Amino acid sequence: MALPDLFTDWFASKGWSPHPHQLALLDAQARSTLLIAPTGGGKTLAGFLPSLVQLSNGPHQGMHTLYISPLKALAADIRRNLETPVREMGLDLRIEDRTGDTKQSTRQRQRVDPPDILLTTPESLALLLSYPEAPRIFGGLRRVIVDEIHALAESKRGDQMTLCLERLETLAPDFHRTGLSATVEDPPALARFLGPDTDILLADAGPPADIAMLDTAQPPPWIGQGGRHAAPEVMQQIHQHKITIIFINTRAQSELFFQALWAVNDENLPIGLHHGSLSKEARQRVEAAMVAGELRAVVATGSLDLGIDWGNVDLVIQVGAPKNVKRLVQRIGRANHRYNAPSKALIVPANQFEIIECRVALEAVEDADLDGDPRPDAPLDVLCQHILLTACSAPFDADALYEEVKRAGAYHTLSRAAFERCLDYCATGGYALRAYDRYQRLVERNGKWQLRDPRAARDLRMNVGTILDSHTLKVAYRRGRMLGEVEEAFAAQLVPGDTFLIGGQVVEYDSLREMTVRVSPSNGKAPKIAAFGGSKLAMSTKLAHRVLDFLNDRAAWARLPQHSADWLDLQTRISQMPQADRLLVETFARGPNFYSVWYAFAGRNAHQTLGIILTRRMEEAGLGPLGFVANDYALMIWSLDPVTDPGALLQGEDLRSALDTWFSENTVMKRTFRIPARVAGLISQNLPGQRKSGRQATFSTDILYDTLRRYDPEHLMLEITRAEAMRGMVDFDRVEELLSRIKGRVDHVAAPHVTPLSAPLILEVGRVPVRGEAERRLLDDEIGAVLREAGVATP
Repeated sequence: MALPDLFTDWFASKGWSPHPHQLALLDAQARSTLLIAPTGGGKTLAGFLPSLVQLSNGPHQGMHTLYISPLKALAADIRRNLETPVREMGLDLRIEDRTGDTKQSTRQRQRVDPPDILLTTPESLALLLSYPEAPRIFGGLRRVIVDEIHALAESKRGDQMTLCLERLETLAPDFHRTGLSATVEDPPALARFLGPDTDILLADAGPPADIAMLDTAQPPPWIGQGGRHAAPEVMQQIHQHKITIIFINTRAQSELFFQALWAVNDENLPIGLHHGSLSKEARQRVEAAMVAGELRAVVATGSLDLGIDWGNVDLVIQVGAPKNVKRLVQRIGRANHRYNAPSKALIVPANQFEIIECRVALEAVEDADLDGDPRPDAPLDVLCQHILLTACSAPFDADALYEEVKRAGAYHTLSRAAFERCLDYCATGGYALRAYDRYQRLVERNGKWQLRDPRAARDLRMNVGTILDSHTLKVAYRRGRMLGEVEEAFAAQLVPGDTFLIGGQVVEYDSLREMTVRVSPSNGKAPKIAAFGGSKLAMSTKLAHRVLDFLNDRAAWARLPQHSADWLDLQTRISQMPQADRLLVETFARGPNFYSVWYAFAGRNAHQTLGIILTRRMEEAGLGPLGFVANDYALMIWSLDPVTDPGALLQGEDLRSALDTWFSENTVMKRTFRIPARVAGLISQNLPGQRKSGRQATFSTDILYDTLRRYDPEHLMLEITRAEAMRGMVDFDRVEELLSRIKGRVDHVAAPHVTPLSAPLILEVGRVPVRGEAERRLLDDEIGAVLREAGVATP
């Protein structure tokens, strides 16, 4: 299809010409297509170009194009960017976004009078589809654009989206799908996720990124610190560039690094902070300032990972090991967001071992060796939510809905029996709950399923989504200005006069009123650290394997700082290096206790799971285990008696059974149960006119869990919980991958003392937050003592 003169002239007025993949997508507009193009390659314009060309031919009845984004900020940014060419070409179009930040009056109007182009998120789309007006809203739909589709495909939000796409297919059979991504390790799998019979369009990959490690005067510490040792050098880089984005892996660390930057910001350069626990107003102020070019830098978490075009960003700095090559590539792409211009990035290891991990990640980027762990098919809690929301819209035929669901990417292998279990749960709550009216939500009449009580639709809509927030409370100044959120458990520990860090400011706790933490500006006392939601990122399996390969390649050590290479060399002289096809276990005595270190390289969660299993078996063997610590690389257990045969602890009884037994005796399953219980609508966090506190919601789910476990142990929600706990909280798949990889091969080294690789784990034992100078000196003394014991020279 030729590009109309109106569009050709607009490109020419900008001094541009359409990229080949943009024109190719225009030619492919009648087919579902996955476009894989580098960041800055004009993917978004390519996705919208067929829509703009079609709409330029005359008015369209109702909504023409639906754009789905994983981020609210990205949807708002795309709307701003799209309005410019539409205005300059004089196209008479209405473009609007609809997210949780959209005013209620605007959302109500959109249900009656939808715009030509709507930009939204999976949650808002699911909500729109739950209304009786959905057939009229979407009946004329012609195109759906899914941006950053790889990010959605990695979570339940993506599963929810694919179910919504098939619902749209039923309402508007003539629409076509376009997926956009820059970081794809398995294009055919992602194409199948978007929809059946999806074509793949590969754009020119562009020039390689300009990426390197940041040299710092002070070496990374042996533990913790979140990269704050590099604040002076990061500040120098901000001076030397137009706009810098500094990515940090967790919200709490971003607050601390932001504070560290301001401590060395002698020229008071404007620097912003952006993460998911900040208030909507605070985030929007930073985004607007970035668009206007009013900031020199912004410290951010994954809230700015995706797609947003900040224009003049010419440097990205990743502080802390990225843990995932795809994530690093995505973040690098935020710099020099232009086609055929190399992105410039620097990476800052947060501690000594991360020097190795960062070096390996850089080399993986150079090799275009992207990682990605496979996701399980058909999460049934998401399907239960979808069934209930479908009933909110209109009565449905079970056979038709099953066939519709089977078309969705994650559900193509869904059995009819599994679907029927979900339908029965939605209708009755399951065997143990069917006597309670509140759980009997669907009823079959005249061959179709519908809501038993139409009033339930409001409650179900108020709890749409698969993103389950940690139990958080708003934080605001006494005069009312919102600052953000902190976890409820953190707020419960505060007493008047306590201080903490939020939004880059130290504030003082005054009171808790109306579910809001009231604060005032602090007088400068050392702050506590707010315990923001979100967990630590786990190193991917592929990256872990590359780290193991690097450790066993002496020639590669030349690419490390000399003190790091010396550290590894000393490890080989005292012990040996871990290998991919064998499990290295070091044992040594220290003080009155005995230590065993298991170098599994399976990620923190999997190592904690392994620690649970091994300490149980050590108890059975009479070895007196006292505790364990884990990081991404290894597990360390200390005990009253030595481990003399580590291989024997991995043999015998099935490890999964051992873990099931442990599950039944502690609260891990209860904590995990809250996730499917919320997603599947068993528990409602939000109710009309009120919101349950975290403590209330926890109490409710705990009672339900105990009830189901006692009276209905095969209940659907318990089955989902067991699968989720194995996969997510304890990452048992990684443990099984480890056992399959080593095939019983264990190298046991009885070391004379602490080894170089085990020293960081020794330092984790009993570690507490450090606030004052005296505590910091004590910690430094402990670090020095352990390193001397291991024979490591302090860099």
